[in-house]
Amino acid sequence: MSNNAATQPLAIKADREAGRLVLEWADGHVTEYDSEMLRLMCPCAFCQGEGGHSGWLETSPTLTAIQTQLVDLHLVGQYAIAPVWGDGHDTGYYTFTALRATCPCLTCAAERLNPA
Repeated sequence: MSNNAATQPLAIKADREAGRLVLEWADGHVTEYDSEMLRLMCPCAFCQGEGGHSGWLETSPTLTAIQTQLVDLHLVGQYAIAPVWGDGHDTGYYTFTALRATCPCLTCAAERLNPA
């Protein structure tokens, strides 16, 4: 299987009730994010900062239930997803490459600590 298969999802499931995002990758791996973790990873300029300015997430906010409520999810081309959160925030594009690179499962976490 090609390396590209590691970053190509075959299925994306947004379980709004459980507050989970599940990605099934073409190489057979499954990645799960809970909505709080996903919101804290928001890559947008407001959350992460830009141009030397700190982002909102750098203030270590306490997220409310509405801020971590996954309301909708949109595909961005063939390379990313854009969640819509309960508070209306919708500017973060999460690339498939970044989602796979930060997979929180024990296997992936161990591989990041001890790369081959």
